[in-house]
Order: sequence, then C-alpha cells, then structure tokens
Amino acid sequence: MSAATATSTKGRVLLAYSGGLDTSCILAWLIEQGYEVMCYMANVGQEEDFDAAVIKAKGCGATKVFVEDLQREFVEELIYPAVQANTIYEGVYLLGTSLARPVIARRQMEIAARENCQYVSHGCTGKGNDQVRFELAYYALKPDIKVIAPWRVPEFYERFQGRKDLLAFATEKNIPVVQTAAKPWSTDENLFHISYEAGILEDPDVTPPKDMWKLTVDPEDAPNTPERITIEFAQGKPTKVINTTHGNKEVTGGLEIFLYLNQLARQNGIGRLDIVENRFIGIKSRGCYETPAGTILRVAHMDLEGLTLDRQVRNLRDQFVTPQYSNILYNGQYFSPEAEFLLASIAASQKTVNGEVRLKLYKGNVIVEGRSSKTNNLYDMEESSMDVHGGFSPLDSEGFIKIQSIRLKKWGLNQKLV
Repeated sequence: MSAATATSTKGRVLLAYSGGLDTSCILAWLIEQGYEVMCYMANVGQEEDFDAAVIKAKGCGATKVFVEDLQREFVEELIYPAVQANTIYEGVYLLGTSLARPVIARRQMEIAARENCQYVSHGCTGKGNDQVRFELAYYALKPDIKVIAPWRVPEFYERFQGRKDLLAFATEKNIPVVQTAAKPWSTDENLFHISYEAGILEDPDVTPPKDMWKLTVDPEDAPNTPERITIEFAQGKPTKVINTTHGNKEVTGGLEIFLYLNQLARQNGIGRLDIVENRFIGIKSRGCYETPAGTILRVAHMDLEGLTLDRQVRNLRDQFVTPQYSNILYNGQYFSPEAEFLLASIAASQKTVNGEVRLKLYKGNVIVEGRSSKTNNLYDMEESSMDVHGGFSPLDSEGFIKIQSIRLKKWGLNQKLV
C-alpha cells in the first residue's frame, strides 16, 4: 500500500478515521483510487485503543495519522452551553452525537489546511444525519474544500453492498478486522453519551438485550444505598461537585466535573433512553442512548433556573432559543450565523443562574432534594407563604383577575358556552 501512496496522482485526502471496518476499507479504497491518504482521529472521550488504530491506519497505507485530544474543548465549548440551554430534540434526546460533531469537524479542517489536503473524507452512511453534520461544518469552515463521501459514490456502494463485501476486501488488502457477530448493532461513543442503532434494533419492538448497555449498570442492579451530591453553578455552568455521601469529596474544573458525574451516574444506572426519532433527512430511526452525566446536569440546571431565572427570560428562552438551538445542533448547522446569535442569547440568559442544587442519585433516578442561591434567589418565602401576607395583599389579585378576564368575557359572550 505504501507503493500506492507513492504513485498517487489525484491529490491528498484527510480521512476521519475510526479504526473500524468501514473506515479502514475506505482508507484502502481511496489509495486504490489514486489518492494520498492521511488519517485523523478525534479523542472525544470514547473508549478506544488509539495506539492500535494508528498502527492499523499506517499498515493500511496512511502517510500520516493525527490523534487529537478534544475532550476539554468538547465539554467547555459544546456540552456546557447545551446544558445552559437545556437542549433536547423531540422532547427526549439529549443530542450526544450531534454535540461532538462540531469539534471533530473543526479540527479536521484545521489539519486539512495545515497539511495542504485538497479533500476530506468520512465514513458516514448515505441515510444518516452525520453526513449532513460533517459536511455542512466542512463547507462553513473551509468553503473551497472538496468532500469524498464513499457511501454516496456509486463505484463504492455498488461494490460494497454489505459487511461480507467489506470483509472480503479487508482480507484482500490484509486489513486486520475484529468481528463482533455476537453484538449485532452499531455504536457511536463520546464523553457525553453512547448510541446504539441498526442490526436487531431496527425492529422498534425488540427489547435491547441486557448486555447491550455498555456505560451504565442496570438500574435494578444499582446500589441499594442512594448517593447524595451537591452541584454548584455559575452562570449556568457547573463549577463544583461535592459528594456528601463520600466525605464531602470536592471536584472542580470543567472536564474533571463532567468525568466525575459520568462515573457517579454510570454506577447508579442513570441516563438510559430508547426512542424512535425523526432524522433530518426525513427517515425515522430507532436509537438507544446512554447519557450519564448529561442527565444529571439537565435535572440540576433546570431546577436551579426555577429559583434564579426571571419568568419572561425563561419563557422566551424555552419557546424560541432552546428548540431552535436544539434543531441547529441536530441538523448540523452549528457553524452558522443563527447559531452565533443563539449562543449569545443563551449566555445572556444565564447571568443569574448561580447557586447550588442538592441531588439524590438512586437506581436510575436523579432526585432533587433542595436548591439555594446566595446571590440570585428570586424566591421570597414570605411572599409565597399561605400563612402570612408578606407584603402581598389578596386584594391585588382581585384587580389582576378583572384585567385578565376582560377579553375572556367578550369571547364568552360570543361563544354562548353555557
């Protein structure tokens, strides 16, 4: 294969490489087509043997292999703004795959520019969302880049119509393959979550086998003793975790907090999800997800907003910013003028979200046990009390109701409801 790269004439390609069967075969196929191929791997927290993948890529003919640790920027630039916005797709999906794509694509474009690559390539299928996410990012970041998407190239997908064809090609090219026939589904993992789809999961009525779930313990098998933690937030982002169950252990630092919450959530069975969702390209897809730390942070952050965030700001954010930003992430439009606008709005909405939330983690559940804020508490105990007036006269409510009822009275007269 090194001889093929030496005689390449079509140009230089930077391939987003996973080390798996598909991208290894794509690497060999691109070389076969006459390209010089470099490989790029992003460490976004997935459990991966990067050293072995580098050896494999070079053995397949890659002239260079780049492994980039993007975990910290993934957490601080993508995950925490998503926590601030309470991003969610179709009311259930926390966007774990979508969130990782911008940092992966951005570094790929940086390397492609530095190494004078005329092309980039990826292993996304022609039916999924990721092809859209990656390529929209590519074109926004480097408008003159050329993209090779093999699973949309007839010469490729007609030649490789299934795993049997890929395995035969791998044998021909001496590509080492680890086959996992006992687990017939595909996965995508990062620091935020892991997704499972395809294979037996394509039947939406098939219950996922117990051994499919990789990150979290089965909630039924989780500890019988709850774990109690306190999460401190500053402007909507977590700044400290205190584990009161284990001697008030404290964890600080953006990435360190997220890793620790992942650990706690996993051992307490938190973050599992099984859904059918609507892909951007119009196809319905069944997916199973584990989002451990993200589930804890969503519950805690939303609860603190109830105490510290102005009602109208929260309404505007929830009605417009959150759904729009969630769709932007899901549809791969993070690098866009509308995303810039919404991110500025998200940051502005979080100025008062400062305080702490006390949580109980127990058998798959995240239970809020209390919340407080020393600087931005909008809750007045006396004002809200049923036992004292607290500066709020019941007569004020009478005027409020009269004003609110004016238009409803007119509507009622016309409707003749009674």
